[in-house]
Amino acid sequence: MVYLTYWLNTDPAIGMSPDRLSTVFAALADPTRRAILARLASGETSVQELAEPFDISLPAVSRHLKVLARAGLIARGRQAQWRPCRLQANPLKDVADWVEYYRRHWEESFDRLDSYLKELQRKDKVQQIQHKEKRDGRKK
Repeated sequence: MVYLTYWLNTDPAIGMSPDRLSTVFAALADPTRRAILARLASGETSVQELAEPFDISLPAVSRHLKVLARAGLIARGRQAQWRPCRLQANPLKDVADWVEYYRRHWEESFDRLDSYLKELQRKDKVQQIQHKEKRDGRKK
């Protein structure tokens, strides 16, 4: 089992290294950081503009931006006094690819569950019919 987990987390065909993947997931775990990414999906913006909708200090927003930058999810620039931030979507694609591997597993599991439930329903109907026939046979 340990080998399988290691392989799933390190196989280049599936995605990215476990350290990088963990860093991206950790960055995405915070709702403020996800909101920042959602805002940056609309285009490049300044730190000040990113901070406006949040009821937190500018230094707190800067700490969130550092986490996002470390995960490779944003790029920060400097143009005179303006410090623009922009979304870097490549790590999100890597996460999506990693999740896709498991999505196939979930779908297969749900398909098997669906087949099993249909079989149970079919057997239940057969039993109901047999019970009804047996009961109706006694009444005659």
